[in-house]
Amino acid sequence: MANDTWHWQQYGSAWRGIGIYHMILVVPSRAPLLGKFVIPDDDPMQAYVERSELGKAVIHDLAQISQRHPEIKLLQYCLMPNHLHAILHVTAPMSQGILAVVRGFWQGVKKLSLDPTTHKVSFISRDTIRDTQVSSVCRDSIRLQFPIFTEKPFIRPMSTRGQLQSMIRYVQMNPARLATKRLKPGFFCVQHNVEINGRTYDAVGNIGVLMEQFRKPVHVRSMWVKDATEHGYDQPLKDYKAGCLDAASKGIVMVSPFISRDEQEVLHALLHDNRYIIYLSDNGFGNYFKPSDLLLDAVASGRLLILSPWTHEPNKRTITRAECVALNQMAEEISASH
Repeated sequence: MANDTWHWQQYGSAWRGIGIYHMILVVPSRAPLLGKFVIPDDDPMQAYVERSELGKAVIHDLAQISQRHPEIKLLQYCLMPNHLHAILHVTAPMSQGILAVVRGFWQGVKKLSLDPTTHKVSFISRDTIRDTQVSSVCRDSIRLQFPIFTEKPFIRPMSTRGQLQSMIRYVQMNPARLATKRLKPGFFCVQHNVEINGRTYDAVGNIGVLMEQFRKPVHVRSMWVKDATEHGYDQPLKDYKAGCLDAASKGIVMVSPFISRDEQEVLHALLHDNRYIIYLSDNGFGNYFKPSDLLLDAVASGRLLILSPWTHEPNKRTITRAECVALNQMAEEISASH
């Protein structure tokens, strides 16, 4: 690479201290160099990756991290055909820090190459590419294979309570999510410029949900929450949430960004009862967007349409009040349109 300056996608506050970190390495070409994806009996929950020799070598090197650095524990990992997830737990302060450790792992595995003829794994150096005894065909093959991970790893610290278990489940469920997308590809394709009431959205899911005649917004008012939490008067809040579920049971499509805790409770109940939903997202869809585990089944079954009025921002973390107000207004607009 012309510019091999080390840049992290996200910075943390305690990179040398105790902490838990999520690491991702991706094959930039998205070629399935690390293994073959298998879905037995078309059952997403049985999906797994049959590792290539190259994939086995990557996992072997991943396991070496804990041997070289006893203060690091590998809590969870998942090798997919074109990327690797790993959750690392640093149990004691380190002099060099987790960034240097991950960089060392990345620099090692990106030099792995798979011989296209023998399918044996080897380390390919730039000297090998320049070797005059190597045929031009072999040199071209080596260039294609070297290195497999040119992009820097993504790594971020976990700090929120409950984040670890959610991330472990996310990593574990990677094969099931990919299998679901492959078995139901239509609903998982990003559709651009979907126009509703003069406003355009990007969409994932079943566009047919928009054809349903009746829609209703879900927007829990702050005064109901205040009455419930500060004055112990929770009947209006209970009545509103029960009314949303009752409307959905009659075939009305519920529309909302589902931002607040109470709105999230309504969302969970709607998903549990297999109702139709239009979910407004505060972030757009990247090239390899996958719905969260919470929403995956609803998308696959055609019960959910996810809309976003904004383009994807890779580093977006929190939603602003202005965005909340805008999304709730859009939910009102969509509910009123027919």
